[in-house]
Amino acid sequence: MCPIWPLHIVILYILALCPIWVMCQSAPNLLATFKPNNLSLHMAYYDFIDVEVKGDGLQPADEFQIKSRNHHVAYGDWNSTYRVDEAASNWKGRFQVTAEFLGRTDLYLEVKRGTTEFPVNGTLPVTVLRPQRVIDTIFTTSVAVFVSLIFINFGCAMDWPTVKECVRRPIGPIIGLCGQFVFMPLMCFGLGFLIFPTLPEMHLGMFCTGVAPGGGASNIWTFVLGGNLNLSLAMTTISTLSAFGFMPLWLFSLGQLLFRNANIAVPYQHIGMFVAGLVVPLAIGLAMQKFTPRLSAFMVRILKGFSTLLLLFIIVFAIITNLYIFELFTWEIIVAGMGVPWLGYIFGYLAGRVCRQPHADALAISIETGITNTGIAIFLLRYTLPQPEADLTTVVPVSVAIMTPFPMMAIYIYQKIKACFKKRREDKKILEESNTSFVPGLPQPAVLAPPDVK
Repeated sequence: MCPIWPLHIVILYILALCPIWVMCQSAPNLLATFKPNNLSLHMAYYDFIDVEVKGDGLQPADEFQIKSRNHHVAYGDWNSTYRVDEAASNWKGRFQVTAEFLGRTDLYLEVKRGTTEFPVNGTLPVTVLRPQRVIDTIFTTSVAVFVSLIFINFGCAMDWPTVKECVRRPIGPIIGLCGQFVFMPLMCFGLGFLIFPTLPEMHLGMFCTGVAPGGGASNIWTFVLGGNLNLSLAMTTISTLSAFGFMPLWLFSLGQLLFRNANIAVPYQHIGMFVAGLVVPLAIGLAMQKFTPRLSAFMVRILKGFSTLLLLFIIVFAIITNLYIFELFTWEIIVAGMGVPWLGYIFGYLAGRVCRQPHADALAISIETGITNTGIAIFLLRYTLPQPEADLTTVVPVSVAIMTPFPMMAIYIYQKIKACFKKRREDKKILEESNTSFVPGLPQPAVLAPPDVK
């Protein structure tokens, strides 16, 4: 047994604690003050910050390092010397902050002494925002103009008696309304809990997409795929008008459960502008049917090609103008983007067929249910949440907008391939019938030779 037992245990603790005590005594106690004390920058921009460090323990040859809690959002680089020349109680420097991507982060300093690093108290909050770009304005304006033109075409192609019949016997509009404002909000609410259990902002973005009315692209896709255009136009108009009542109902009930601190404001003005942008061009097209029938017939002839070009323009231009947002895409965002419209398509078509609607009507109901007005959802989020959270949250409706056309494109390609094979079979059948009509040995119809004009 040890002769100094149990004192040897105490001695061992003292020997172990002595180096730690010495290090604590030599560690500097510093506080960094930044001017300005917080910073907001646009993406790809930079600014300069003055910093003053006060405290005890600075030694010559100490070096200051700038650290970022999220280097992907913003980082700092020294614009002055970062080395301590002589022992002093304060030190001043200047560094550059560069904004990389949307979000929030904190910059802070550390003192490097040899191979040891010591923290410096004090942080600089940095917020990175998205700048308003000219290309965004060009895209929004051009889409608004082209959609107005195509709705004039829809007015020229609209059969007003059929529309009145849809309103008189509103089986299709009622199915579409239930799908748009009952199934879609509840589905987005439940699916959001599964995909974003710890991200209430993303869940709110998904829910806002689900409560938005039908989008104008639903009419274009319905026409391109051979659905009932008159029913589609009637459902879009009814859905948009109904949004004045249904959106506040959902936002101030289930929406409050998702994000209690959000200052939710229903974009009535934006919805009203969409209604005007829908009704006025349709009225112009109907007037053209009555007063300029020849021009109206020409507009109907070019409608399908114009619709296809517009859809391609929107898809390509939307991806180009929102390339930055693809950095936010995760598997959860992709699943949410696919789930919202695709489940809406399935529910709408099945509900239409269960209610014994013809294929063209069920197709129109399916497209109207699955395609939501993501523009209204984005507008709502930007007025509900502060920046940059608003722009970050809009990744959900943007993902939904990107994933929406893929099933429609697949159906369109399938229809084209099917039509091609059908035409080949018909041509082959006609050729076979013409061959079987020739019987050897029987006299054939005489062929008149051209007259000799010599």
